[in-house]
Amino acid sequence: MPKIILNGEIVEDQWQLVGLEDELPASGKVLLPYPLWLSGEFDATAFEAVGVWVPNDTVFDEQANKLQELDVVAVDFPVFTDGRGYTLGRQLRDRFGFTNELRAVGDVLQDQLYAMGRCGFNSFALRADKNIEEALRSLKPFSYSYQAALDNPKPLFAERWT
Repeated sequence: MPKIILNGEIVEDQWQLVGLEDELPASGKVLLPYPLWLSGEFDATAFEAVGVWVPNDTVFDEQANKLQELDVVAVDFPVFTDGRGYTLGRQLRDRFGFTNELRAVGDVLQDQLYAMGRCGFNSFALRADKNIEEALRSLKPFSYSYQAALDNPKPLFAERWT
C-alpha cells in the first residue's frame, strides 16, 4: 500500500484515486474527479467513503461549499512548475472554510512541501520515485517565516512590535 505524509507523519494511504477515464472500483475509499462528484452520476453507497480530487485548472463557484462535507479533497499538481494548485488550496481554506484533509497529489516534490503547507495542505502524496522520509524532514526547514500565510497569519515584522 502506498504511503503519504498526513499531519506531519508517514501513514498508509487508504484512498484510491480514480482517474478521469478510469472505471469506478467496486468498493473502498475513493477520490473521485471533481467533475464526476459534481454531476452526482455515481452510487456513493457503494463506497466506504468518497473524497474528490480537483484538477489544477478548476475555477471554484458556490458548489465548492459542498466540499466541506468530504473527509478529503486532493488538488492535482500535474507538473511541479505549475503553481495553480497552491491557489486552489488557499481558496479552499480561506474562501470555502474547508477544514478536513487537503492533499497535494501528482508531481509533488520535497522542495514544494513547505510552501504547500503554508497554503493549507496537510497531506502530501509524493511522486513515486521520491523518498518520503527525506520529504518529511523538509516540512520544518525554517524556524521563522517572514511572510504571513495560513500557518501563521502574522508576518515576522509584526511579531517584533508586540
